[in-house]
Amino acid sequence: MPKSAAILIFTLTAFAADPQQFTVAGLRVVPDRWDKESNFGKLDRFARQAVAKGADVVVTPEGFLDGYVANDRDLDRRKYFAIAEPLDGPMMTRVRNLARELKIHLTIGFPELRGDRVFNSAAIFGPDGGVVSLYSKTHCGGELHNTEGTEFPVITTPFGKWGTLICLDRQLPETSRILAIKGAQVILVPSYGMYSEINDVMMRTRAYENGVYVAFVHPKRCLIIDPRGTVVASDTGDVDQIVTATIKLDSRIGNGPIRARRPEIYGEILNRK
Repeated sequence: MPKSAAILIFTLTAFAADPQQFTVAGLRVVPDRWDKESNFGKLDRFARQAVAKGADVVVTPEGFLDGYVANDRDLDRRKYFAIAEPLDGPMMTRVRNLARELKIHLTIGFPELRGDRVFNSAAIFGPDGGVVSLYSKTHCGGELHNTEGTEFPVITTPFGKWGTLICLDRQLPETSRILAIKGAQVILVPSYGMYSEINDVMMRTRAYENGVYVAFVHPKRCLIIDPRGTVVASDTGDVDQIVTATIKLDSRIGNGPIRARRPEIYGEILNRK
C-alpha cells in the first residue's frame, strides 16, 4: 500500500440487550474529479483493506464517486447530468455488489440522477446489497445544478440507529437536532468542504447538544466525537491514515442538553426572516 494511502477506522459497540461490536471505516481519501472508474477503484481497494482490518461499515466523503464536481462555479449542466446516475445505475450497481461481496454496510456519496433532477446524495447499501438508506443533501449552498432534499431519515441497523447529513447540512443546528429527536444514536457526516478548527468545534457542539456520536468523514479530516463532545479519534498530519476508536452506545446517548428541551415555547423558530 502506498505511504500516502490509508483508511480511517473506528470501532463502535452497539447499544443492545446483547451488545454487539462493529467497526466503521471512514475513507480519508481524495477522489479524482470527473473519474468514476478511478474512484470506484479506490473504493474497492480501500474497502477491501478496511474489511481485512475488521470493518463492518465503510463510509466515503461527500461526492466521492464523481470527485465532488458539483461545487464548480462554471459547472456545465449537461456534463454534470451525464456523470450523475440513478441509484440503480451501472456504477452504483458495482458499489452495491461490492457491499454484498464484502458483507458490509457501505456508504457512498454520489450525484444521484432522479428523473430530470440531480441530488447530492449518500446511499448506504447493506451486506445483502440492498438499499438501507438514501439521504439527499438538504442545504446545497452554491451547488448550481443540485436539487435540495427535504427529508431526514433515521434508519435502524444491527448496530443502532443512524442518521446522515452531508457537508453544509452540519452547519445548521436544526438538521442534527431533527435526527436526534427521531432517535439517531450515530450521525454520519460525509463532507468535502471546510475542515478548519472551527469545523472541529462545530462537530463537537453537534455531538454534545444532541447527546449523540458524530462521525465526520472528509478527504482531509476525520473525527469521531462522543455524546459529551469529546473527540475520541481523529486523523493527524496531512496524509491519509488509519485511526481507531472503540465506542459504546450507552446511557450517554441523548443525555446532554437535549434532555432539557421545551419545544412548546420554540414556535418563533418557524418565523421566516
